[in-house]
Formats: sequence, C-alpha cells, structure tokens
Amino acid sequence: MDATTPGPLAPEVLDRDDLKRALAEHDFAAAFSLIKKWGGLSQNRIASACQLTPGKVSTIINGQQQVTSFDVICRIADGLRIPGQMVGLAERPWERQSEAPDPQPQQPPAARLSDVTPWRPNATVHLAVDLTRSDLVMDRRAATRALTGVALSGAALLDSLEGWLQPAPASDNGHRRGRIGIREVQELEGTARAFRAWDHRFGGGLRRKAVVGQLNEVASHLEEHQAPEVERALFRVMAFLGGTAATIAWDSGLQQQAQSYYLLALRAAHAGGDPAFGANVLAGMARQMLYRDRPQNALELVHLAQKGAGRQASARLRAMLHTREAWAYAAMGRPSAFRRATAEAAEALTDAGSEEEPYWITYFNEAELAGVTGGRLLDMARQHPQEHAEAAADSIRQAVRRRGPEAGRSHALDTIGLAECHFLIGDVAGAVDHTRHAVEAAARTQSVRVRAQLSQLYPYTVGRSASPRVAEARTMIRDLLSS
Repeated sequence: MDATTPGPLAPEVLDRDDLKRALAEHDFAAAFSLIKKWGGLSQNRIASACQLTPGKVSTIINGQQQVTSFDVICRIADGLRIPGQMVGLAERPWERQSEAPDPQPQQPPAARLSDVTPWRPNATVHLAVDLTRSDLVMDRRAATRALTGVALSGAALLDSLEGWLQPAPASDNGHRRGRIGIREVQELEGTARAFRAWDHRFGGGLRRKAVVGQLNEVASHLEEHQAPEVERALFRVMAFLGGTAATIAWDSGLQQQAQSYYLLALRAAHAGGDPAFGANVLAGMARQMLYRDRPQNALELVHLAQKGAGRQASARLRAMLHTREAWAYAAMGRPSAFRRATAEAAEALTDAGSEEEPYWITYFNEAELAGVTGGRLLDMARQHPQEHAEAAADSIRQAVRRRGPEAGRSHALDTIGLAECHFLIGDVAGAVDHTRHAVEAAARTQSVRVRAQLSQLYPYTVGRSASPRVAEARTMIRDLLSS
C-alpha cells in the first residue's frame, strides 16, 4: 500500500469510543471484530492490509493468540492507517507524508557488482565513482525507497567473488603522477579511522553521506593515475571506507546498499594488495547473511575468507573468522561444531599481542569474543533454554563487565541479550532490571540493529500485566521503539 493511499477505515470508525479503547489496550481481538463490523472489512482484507495471514487474523479474533510483537503492531497501524498515538506509537511516517510520490522513482545505484565486472583496478574505480555519485545525489526518501532491496545470496553472490582469490593484475593506468603523495593518503586514512570509530560507538546512519563523500573523493584521486605506491595506499583507504559505508548502510536498514559497499570494499582490498582486510570484508558479508538466516552462505563466505587470507591473517583476524564460523554452526543447529570453532577462536586469540596487528582488527579481544559467544549461545537458548540460557548469560555478563557503556552499540546489544537470557531462565525481576539498562543503552545509539534486537524483548513483557515493574519495562520498550 502506498504511503499516500487513503486508509481503509473511515474517520467515523476510528472515532468510535469502543474501537479507541480496544486499540489503546492492544486488544486486537476486539479491535478486529469492531473493524469487521463497522469498517466493512473482511477478515481477508484485514489480513492483506496488515501483511498477516488470514489464519493469524482468525486466531487473534478468536482470542487464541495475543498480538505481542512490536513489528506486528506497527504493521497493523500502517496497514489500516490507524494513527500511531491510538496504539501507543509515535507518529507514523505516512502521517507526515504530504508530497505525492515521484512519478518515476530513482533507481538504486550500481548495486549489483557481479562477475561481469572484471577484477581490474580501473574497473573498481569506475564502480566506486558510479556508486558514490548515485548515492550522494539521492534524497533521503528516494534512497530509502530504492535501496532497501534484498541483497544477493547463494550462488549468485558466491560466484561473483571468485576473482578475489586470483592475483590482482597490474594497474593499467598511465605513468602520470597525480597531485597527492603518501602524506595526503595518510591524512585520508586518519579520517577513515575516525569515521569507523564513530560508527563502532554510536551506529546508525547519521554520517553515512560524509563517509560516502570521502569515498567519492578517494575514487576521484584514483581517476588521476597516481604513482604506484600512492595508488595501492589509496585503494586500501577505499577498502576501509567501503567497509565502513557498508556497516552504516546495513545499520540503517539498507541491505542491498550495504552489500554493494561490501563488494566494492572487497574489490578495493584486492586492488590494493590487502588480502587480510579482504577477509575482514568477507566476514562482514557473512555476518549479513547470518542476520538474514542464511548460515550456509555465511559459512562459505568465511571459508573463502580463510582461504584467501592464508598466512597473512593475524591472530585476531583468525580468531574473528573462527567466531563467524561458530555463528554459522550455531544457526545450523550444530552445537558440537559451534563449540569446536569457538575453542579455536579462543586458542587463536591467545597468540594475539606477539605480532603487530592491523588497526582495524584491534577491537577483537576477549570481551568481543565473550559477547559474540554469548550471543550465539542465546540463539540456541531460544530453542533449548535449559541447555544454553545460563551459559549465554555468563558469557554476555563477561562482555558487559569488560567493555562497558563506552562500547556503544556493542554494549547495547550485550545488555539486551542479557535481559533476554534472564527471561528465558525465569528470573523476571532480573530481566526487568536488565531491560531498563538495555533501553537506556539503546537510546544512546542510532542503530536499526539495536532496535530490532530490543523489539525481541517486547513479547516477554506481554501477559505479565499483574506486575507493575514488567508493565513499566514494556512501556519503556514501546516508547523507544516508536520514537
């Protein structure tokens, strides 16, 4: 349904006191019955508008299932055009929409960097220019509409990456010397580090355009045919900025755009002769696949990263790749393989410190290992709480203690996971305390991922209305997610 399409409910239906009361109390069994009676909508029409199955609508109306998911509440409000305040949400985007949609929506930028594009330095520069220029000229509304498409997966993705394993060809640029030297490249690298540090702490897309603009500037320098050592250094800066742009885009919910920047970062690392950072990029792509419930794709990406990095992988990089491997095994329901890969990660991490590490992997330490391990144990605990919930809580608690609130997005994800662990264990009082801390931590980030994770706590707080503290926690979650 388009954002400017009039809602299916007439104003006089939304003005009914009985419907207002049902919506305010999240009594959707009564609300749907009233909408059927006074709004003239069939059960199938309600289901279609709210992106629900008719069977689910039937179970809600019959009182067999409560609506506890924050996402479903949003879909009901948006599908039936119920103002946000009537269901305890902030003003919905369509309520603020006054302009007509563009007659010809802009197309997403070069989002499909497939194997038809040769793995040559010049081709990588052209892709960077096209991608960043398209991204920079898009307004926010057009970008959101155009760039939220589904990222590539399966053979279509993996086949496009085979060129990464081949040696990078010599640059086909001329021998003209560009206007910048190594010192200027180092300044660009310093800016790229600052952007990455900001993203690690706060998440979200508030500075996405700034990162993309810097990436465009690096691409323009590469168009000028720099000296060989400057060119390689610029490609490495491009790779790093591309990885940061991918993370920020993904954290803003732009999955297809994130994959485009990941692929660009991988090609830039290849052109710059940096297989270690290329492996790091592949690990980011694997994480994206894991969040999209494609663990087999993720595992193949990790194995590709391990094969390509080879001996150039530092101890921390090897440990991080093993945790991605463990994550995939956990998602595939293979606890023994998960424990083996986690043990290999811990063993690799014990070697860290005896060698010089790239600055972009120094974040991976014992706290990060504990947080990632706890998160994966929590994934398994949702299916088997008695087997894994206590271990998940112990591991996440170590991460919270070691990295603290200054970790920003990671700290927020840790506290949310710890709250869920306590709900699974049955410690409601402890869960409520951790939920309060989780909401406070989440409010300090702009991360879509953090808010998506927080929404998973909402169902645990429904059906416990007898407890004022649980009701208060539920209100805190709802207020933040609807803001």
